[in-house]
Amino acid sequence: MADEAKAKGNAAFSSGRFDEAIGHFTDAINLAPTNHVLYSNRSAAYASLHRYSDALSDAQKTVDLKPDWSKAYSRLGAAHFGLGNHAEAVAAYKKGLEIDPNNQALKSALADAEASLPRRGQSSPFGNVFNGPDVWAKLTADPRTRGYLNQPDFLKMMQEVQRNPNNMNAYLSDQRMMDVLGVLLNVNLRTATPEEMGRDVDMGAVEKEKEEVKKKAEKAKEGEAVEEMEVEGEEREKRERKAEAQREKEKGNAAYKKKDFETAIGRFSRALELDDEDISFLTNRAAVYLEMGKYEDCINDCDKAVERGRELRADYKMISRALTRKGTALVKLAKSSKDYEPAIEAFQKALTEHRNPDTLKKLNEAEKAKKDLEQQEYFDPKIADEEREKAFIRSGKIPNAGTKVYSNRAACYTKLGALPEGLKDAEKCIELDPSFSKGYTRKGAVQFFMKEYNKAVETYQEGLKHDPNNQDLLDGIRRCVEQINKTNRGDISPEDLKERQERGMQDPEIQTILSDPIMRQVLIDFQENPQSAQEHLKNPQVMHKIQKLVSAGIVQMK
Repeated sequence: MADEAKAKGNAAFSSGRFDEAIGHFTDAINLAPTNHVLYSNRSAAYASLHRYSDALSDAQKTVDLKPDWSKAYSRLGAAHFGLGNHAEAVAAYKKGLEIDPNNQALKSALADAEASLPRRGQSSPFGNVFNGPDVWAKLTADPRTRGYLNQPDFLKMMQEVQRNPNNMNAYLSDQRMMDVLGVLLNVNLRTATPEEMGRDVDMGAVEKEKEEVKKKAEKAKEGEAVEEMEVEGEEREKRERKAEAQREKEKGNAAYKKKDFETAIGRFSRALELDDEDISFLTNRAAVYLEMGKYEDCINDCDKAVERGRELRADYKMISRALTRKGTALVKLAKSSKDYEPAIEAFQKALTEHRNPDTLKKLNEAEKAKKDLEQQEYFDPKIADEEREKAFIRSGKIPNAGTKVYSNRAACYTKLGALPEGLKDAEKCIELDPSFSKGYTRKGAVQFFMKEYNKAVETYQEGLKHDPNNQDLLDGIRRCVEQINKTNRGDISPEDLKERQERGMQDPEIQTILSDPIMRQVLIDFQENPQSAQEHLKNPQVMHKIQKLVSAGIVQMK
């Protein structure tokens, strides 16, 4: 009887029905309470549901029953890892390897656990935030993040950040990560308006609102059981459709290799009908159209892939692949030098998503082809000499280069939108001649276009130390101040505000400020206790940090 219940549990676990698996393993344990395998299996099922405390209890029971079994320590290490106890996880995996030194699964798990241990001088300021014992409880309780727990890519993202908090920077462009930070730090990342700071809070209204929320939660709980049954059926059907779509994709790939393009298009189209959440079906079909010479159809599929990929927050490499394929099709259609411009733009966008050597090669070839056509279309000896000089500059081979040459190239890079390259040349100007005011003008302009207004102001101010009456530097400061004030007044689009916030969150100084317990309390007081907030502003250091958050767009004061 115990073996029958165990078999049912294994089947449910393999199908992803972890709650059902736990029930079957529990029945088996009741029939055979000394069977260590049953506790091990139930521990794995608990861990799959992120119920790591229960997983730890069963893993410890497995070790007690079978202390010479390496898998028992694998379960124990996984449970500790899920709870954020990385040191205990390392100890458990090492104990398992003492029993089975060649166990590759234990070696891999040990490497992950050791990589998650805090390192001196390299730890993220948010490390403790993501690895606290109540992280998942907070995310489940908050309505902003509760729905994300049903999204596999969100769970994967959280696990990677828990494994190594330094991975957080890679996900700052994901609004879900911003919501998670808000919940875990207990900060809404905006301050109260002056009107709000001077207004008394109606505590009666607050209590009434809390009561209404509680009633809604109770009603939702009543229908939870029925909804879970419906969702389970939908999820099963969705998984089956995804699996069938992958089979169609494999058949399409096989047809493509055989040059049977019509069949390949049919297979990829069928896969897309079954699952519209995988943009590889679109990029693969675009590749077929490219081989067939149907360049307009290829470009259309690539545009769809990019648009859908943005909606799904797809892997940057997939979006880069679609843009590269679009650029290749545009090159095929090019008949004049002007026709190469959209292709070059597509390649450049692809490189911003993912730095791929093949894409870079295609970009260089497109730029060369455009240049060759321009020379054929119009030849002038004087222009030829100017272009030759620019070619030297682009290649970086500038004989006896001085500040003016780097300054001119920085200006060219800025106009082309190659801002990192322009910033590098502007900084080289200042390095060669710290009193060269044009270098500060170039650097400030690049930082302005990168929307790093506070840094641009600092650059312009540094230049004014050498040339106090320089009108370009004074105008630069004025433009930056105008942009900062526009943000504070709310005269900025949500897209621009989001971009500034993402850029600001990548700044280590901003991360340090937000992880500072004192500053977190200050931000909370701005929202909940205006009088205390006013006292905080009397502290010059606090005021400086608040100004940094305002300049970065993280905090808005209206």
